[in-house]
Amino acid sequence: MIFKVYYQETKVRNPKREDTLSMYVEADSLPAARVLVEENTDHNIEFIEQLSDKAFEYEKENPNFKMTTF
Repeated sequence: MIFKVYYQETKVRNPKREDTLSMYVEADSLPAARVLVEENTDHNIEFIEQLSDKAFEYEKENPNFKMTTF
């Protein structure tokens, strides 16, 4: 399954909507996606969204799309 992870780059500063970034990860479940990101980054995770096939195809159309691998 593909998940879109919304995050802030640091846990030190207060989150600001304008600074929210996203990454795409492949994992077996939402909890597994969270663990994958938490163990490999220092990011402050805001939200994790499982993408449907249609949503994933739409996201791939963005020229900046990149799957994150750890």
